[in-house]
Amino acid sequence: MSNSGIVVGSPHEMRQRIRAIVGAASGNLVEWYDFYAYAFTALYFAHAFFPSGDPTVQLLNTAAVFAIGFLMRPVGGWLFGVLGDRKGRKFSMLTSVMLMCGGSLVIAIMPTYETIGIAAPIILLLARMAQGLSVGGEYGTSATYMSEVASSKRRGFFASFQYVTLIGGQLLAVLVIVVLEFTLSTEELRAWGWRIPFFIGAIAAVVALYLRRSLHETTTAEDRANKDAGSMRALLKHPRALLTVMGLTAGGSLAFYTFTTYMQKYLVNTTGFEVKTVSILMAVALFLYMVMQPILGAISDRFGRRNLLFVFCILGILCTVPLLGALGTASSPAVALGLLLVAMAIVSCYTSISGVLKAELFPAEIRALGVGLSYAISNALFGGTAEYVALRFKVAGNEGGFAWYVIAILVVALISVIAMPDMQKHGHMRDEHSPPL
Repeated sequence: MSNSGIVVGSPHEMRQRIRAIVGAASGNLVEWYDFYAYAFTALYFAHAFFPSGDPTVQLLNTAAVFAIGFLMRPVGGWLFGVLGDRKGRKFSMLTSVMLMCGGSLVIAIMPTYETIGIAAPIILLLARMAQGLSVGGEYGTSATYMSEVASSKRRGFFASFQYVTLIGGQLLAVLVIVVLEFTLSTEELRAWGWRIPFFIGAIAAVVALYLRRSLHETTTAEDRANKDAGSMRALLKHPRALLTVMGLTAGGSLAFYTFTTYMQKYLVNTTGFEVKTVSILMAVALFLYMVMQPILGAISDRFGRRNLLFVFCILGILCTVPLLGALGTASSPAVALGLLLVAMAIVSCYTSISGVLKAELFPAEIRALGVGLSYAISNALFGGTAEYVALRFKVAGNEGGFAWYVIAILVVALISVIAMPDMQKHGHMRDEHSPPL
């Protein structure tokens, strides 16, 4: 029995843990919805901030701003990681969702280039930087919180809901776009309709803020008072863990953004599908991808998370070139969907266990900082630049070279997996028990 009077392992205790997961996940969903709303509306607002006659150049400029948002993630990973270790996971998660709300609201109401000139893309850039800071902090803290609040024997399953809501955020962004595409004309979307998703995101962030206020704290006062809590000095005593997370994130994030965010533009610009067709296709693919996460998370609890990572790396290395090649010449949306689901199933072997695996590498007093900062650095370098690098290859006339770039980074991830110990046997969380709720 816990000190709260709740019997550990009882149905009531399990409901409490599920409530905590839902509360954390709600904010995670809103954070990622807001972040991806930008990517999925870029086709409609690129001209409003970057006037140019060439659609590819316009998309390249919006992709560059998207990448700069990612470059803020290491700062967010450090800032919110320190807050999460010193002030508590709950405090950090509340602060990050408030910052995301502000960034979305600014984009929703800001004037265009035609109205205020060069100030428009500058304000857009600043808003994206704020969102990047927020998401950079969100990942590490929410991954840590969900791993800590889960029961020890089902950490893979429960922690997989971080990516359920991360993908859910993408899916919600796509669904909003699909609804707008079928209710507004293309001219209306380009003129003002693209602002609606950002208004929705700002409102949803307020709801998530309310839900997160009831979260239980998973750290103890002793952990937060530890002189090493949130300390870079203490973090640097774990170089192997840092390099492992960075190597895994490099390959995992690049593969994830290649087959989710960039795929919308790839299927329009390269394959030649209509924008509305691609939006529906991506909505179906992302829903099925979301469903894969808890299934593979549960599998990892039984068969080992390291084994699942080997599957991801090896299949990713073998299949990326043929999959991207086949997607680029797909004869129908149904064929493209089938190919995309194969790619997403492979990537799920990483995404479903990403958060818990990284949390297991660090002790409690530097866990939020360790997960958040190392993830954010590698994600900024390889995940956030995926679209930009892919479009650069296309502009240079060597679009197929991007697939080989993805493979090269997946080799780095494979080396990281080979070098890491089995976290379920040797990780820092193996002897930790979930806190009473």
